[in-house]
Amino acid sequence: MAVYLIEFRFQGYAKRYLKKIIFEVGRKFRVKGVTGKHVVPHITLFGPFSTRDEKKLVETFHRVLRKHNLYYFNLKGFSNFDKRVIFVDIKPSEELNELRQELAKELINLRSFLFFKTVKTKPFDYEEDFSFHATIAFKDIGNKFDRILNYLKHKAKPTIHQRLLRVTLLRNRKILHEYDFLQKRLLNGQEALNRQVWKRTIELLKQNNPR
Repeated sequence: MAVYLIEFRFQGYAKRYLKKIIFEVGRKFRVKGVTGKHVVPHITLFGPFSTRDEKKLVETFHRVLRKHNLYYFNLKGFSNFDKRVIFVDIKPSEELNELRQELAKELINLRSFLFFKTVKTKPFDYEEDFSFHATIAFKDIGNKFDRILNYLKHKAKPTIHQRLLRVTLLRNRKILHEYDFLQKRLLNGQEALNRQVWKRTIELLKQNNPR
């Protein structure tokens, strides 16, 4: 059965900043974590999960997101989950938090009433007090945890303002669809990676936010 994930993928300065920190920690402390040939800094919004009804999943994903607009959030320093994960803390706007809650509720309801136990989710998908974060290091940090966290906390805290331009639906780690809040449409995987389509998104952003 395919594995799905819904996330926000960083772009621009925030993406470059997060990739720099991820690789810096990876090299300095010899940990793999989220490093690899293809690092994609992101915020997980729901999942990973599985379902037997992809069509219904895509319909729900689109239906929920098209009701929402261009929301904001901030990167606000470093934090951790126990000694398992080190991340950049994300402070969402109230609207973004509501979007995630609605999306989670709709997908969980599909599991309960329509898919009949075919959507398998994680416990944190049910939480109203969801922790928005962008992972820096995890898995193999082991006894290096304290040194890594101390190193990061002595660096300048990131205070980056971001807009939620798109939300991505992955299937087995590949883009199945993205919803574009500026173009107000659902993109397929090829369109989501197309530079001209992205250029149009940025043009619309500039029109919405003239200097």
